[in-house]
Amino acid sequence: MSAVTDAVWRGCVIPDDLLYDVGMNVWVRPEGDLVVLGMTDIAQTMGGRMVQITWRRLGKAFARGRSLATIESAKWVGPFPTPLTGELVASNENAFAEDIAVANRDPYGAGWIARLRPERFAEERVHLVDGHAAMQQYRKFMDEHDIHCYRCAE
Repeated sequence: MSAVTDAVWRGCVIPDDLLYDVGMNVWVRPEGDLVVLGMTDIAQTMGGRMVQITWRRLGKAFARGRSLATIESAKWVGPFPTPLTGELVASNENAFAEDIAVANRDPYGAGWIARLRPERFAEERVHLVDGHAAMQQYRKFMDEHDIHCYRCAE
């Protein structure tokens, strides 16, 4: 991440080069015919330190809004929803097996959650916003809920 292109508010980082479904707290990075998905800095802060992830089966098709994994953290248990319809082609299960808090430390890099082959990217792209628009929405949310992001140190 570069300080020049990443927006930061209350310690929360929103990289400009990603797309976001703010309501789902998921970021999207297109890579060829695939997309990489992960939780935002705000999401990892609200959930707290992760303790377990239950992964879904690779090769399965998922509709927009369906869960690609179940995340259990210190404060929360819930789904990791996909903002796009498509086939789950990879998960970051090995990285999380080695370091369950990888997304708490590096939510936009080593802490990615899934790779998906989207089926309706052009249609569903309307649900995604760029980093600037995401930060505008998140600033209001963070101010209303007094959220300050942090990263796990250990």
